[in-house]
Amino acid sequence: MILYPAIDIRGGQAVRLMQGDYDRETAYDADPVDAARRWADDGAEFLHVVDLDGAKAGSPQNLEAVRRIAAAVRCPIQVGGGLRDTRSVDAVLEAGAERVVIGTAALRDPDFLDRALERHGPDVVVSIDARAGEVSLEGWTEGGGREAPEVAAELGGRGVQRFLYTSIEVDGTMEGPAIDELNAVAEATSVSLIASGGVGNLADLELLSRVAAPNVEGAIVGRALYEGCFSVADGIEALGREA
Repeated sequence: MILYPAIDIRGGQAVRLMQGDYDRETAYDADPVDAARRWADDGAEFLHVVDLDGAKAGSPQNLEAVRRIAAAVRCPIQVGGGLRDTRSVDAVLEAGAERVVIGTAALRDPDFLDRALERHGPDVVVSIDARAGEVSLEGWTEGGGREAPEVAAELGGRGVQRFLYTSIEVDGTMEGPAIDELNAVAEATSVSLIASGGVGNLADLELLSRVAAPNVEGAIVGRALYEGCFSVADGIEALGREA
């Protein structure tokens, strides 16, 4: 499994939200490039970047930060937040992202998703974010009325090759990942998944590496890295890889 250090950008800073709540924010780096360099220097294979301002606005708001991060590190990055049309997807890829992460628009605009998959194929990741198993939309502010495994099965059948799954209840809590929910989604599709939310220590990563479904290819970690609970290198080792 691959460790994906997270860099969430809001107001130009690297921050973390508690359970997706914009009013429960902790700022860690005044410049997100500093975080990117720190994780890359410690062996990160891939970085996960979220434009929180973009997620709220519905269009990318931190493209310059994405450009600077992509230029500062050698490892690839995937970027999400407010990608709801082909122009936004193209802008993020042109800014240096290796992959784009599409959330709300994947469910609300099937034609857009089909165009993105046709043009960019495996470089498109669809984010499935769920609260109590129900998919959440619009920056986690609205319920989608559908169960996460159902959505994964449907979109996998339409050509999505990689999902990112977040259990909102554990996101930012460092209280452990929601493995049962993750595996329920993984078992509903044959495509790759990236787990997100809840990792607080190396034991959580070791547990994921042992019991997550075979198609779970990686784990996103944010707050635990920022607060020094473990290093990127140690996290990679806990997932059974070499830094």
